[in-house]
Amino acid sequence: MRMTTGDEGLAAAAAAGDRAAFSTLLEVHYDRVFALAFRLTGSRAEAEDLTQDICLALPGKLAGWRGEARFTTWLYRVVVNAAHDRRRRNATRRRQTDGWGDWEVNRRAAQAETAEAVDWLTGTMRALPTDLRVTLALILDEEMTHAAAAEVLGVSEGTISWRVSEAKKHLRALAEKEERI
Repeated sequence: MRMTTGDEGLAAAAAAGDRAAFSTLLEVHYDRVFALAFRLTGSRAEAEDLTQDICLALPGKLAGWRGEARFTTWLYRVVVNAAHDRRRRNATRRRQTDGWGDWEVNRRAAQAETAEAVDWLTGTMRALPTDLRVTLALILDEEMTHAAAAEVLGVSEGTISWRVSEAKKHLRALAEKEERI
């Protein structure tokens, strides 16, 4: 059943908590709100979201309606303000996320470089004599101190230091050989 009360009377009743009045206001003005939202956003999906947001916020906003202007004038102002707010929020989000694309590209490039270095090191370690490869694995992969690696391998700490030095020489020689090729 449709009430015959004017928009201003319905708005006053809805602001006072009358659900039927609020329902009638929405029924009468929903299409207008959507049409204006569509014209302001240019997108049906965006207009639907904006209209829903306005409908959800309308009960709280009605409490601030003073009745100084026609209800439809006030309602259109609510729609325009909501569209401006949404546009500002979206612009802020875009500005905040602008750098993330570059960051992700750089992160992936760094990961690729690291993976390439790890692949090279893994491949070249295979070319090392077993005792040097095992020593490097403990020092580099397991992050052991020379003393801890010496204890694990049952050799002196000086031997570990010598093996690390020898492994570095082998790796440098392999790297130089690859650069010349």
